[in-house]
Amino acid sequence: MKLGTKSLLWGAHAFFLHPFQVGWGWRQLWNFPWDVRLWICFFFHDAGYIKRDQMDGDGSEEHVILGAEIVRSICGPEYADECYRHSREWCRQTGQPYSRLCLADKMAFVLTPWWLYLPMTRLTGELDEYMSRSREDHRRSGYTEEQRELIFNGGQRAWLQGLQSYTLSWVEAHRGEVVPGRANESAVAVRAGVMECTEVANSNGGER
Repeated sequence: MKLGTKSLLWGAHAFFLHPFQVGWGWRQLWNFPWDVRLWICFFFHDAGYIKRDQMDGDGSEEHVILGAEIVRSICGPEYADECYRHSREWCRQTGQPYSRLCLADKMAFVLTPWWLYLPMTRLTGELDEYMSRSREDHRRSGYTEEQRELIFNGGQRAWLQGLQSYTLSWVEAHRGEVVPGRANESAVAVRAGVMECTEVANSNGGER
């Protein structure tokens, strides 16, 4: 079974838990998400991880396509745009601002207790990849001294504490920059030249 599929079934993006964690993150940042269309975004935004070999790395940003297109078919372009821009890497590559869902998604990670996050990601095998990616040399400058010590030199629990601290700082720094989903801007997928990727994602379950 592919790593992305395991993540969606019982890992960091578990379908029965992660959407509610994102909703919790949204509430912490703004208010309770009463709009049912937001909950549809919460449930489908990571659907593109299915059948993926890795969670990060080259092409990982394309996981947004499948979920965003599912949301487009149910809720329309405004909410599809919210889903497309929930990935920081997607936003970097397309030159787009982060969506509210992006920050709520990161808050979900911040709010997850270690006794839940660590066992789930150990079982799927995600934890090794997440730890390895966060410890890449080019990331050092983004961390505070305390965060670097925890992330690079601590065990799994210390690592998680350091990365959650960094992620919370990132969310707070970008909270005022988010742009809600835009019906007239959801064509960013077309402008970014990913319609072909959308067809592939729809045909093979999100695999690149």
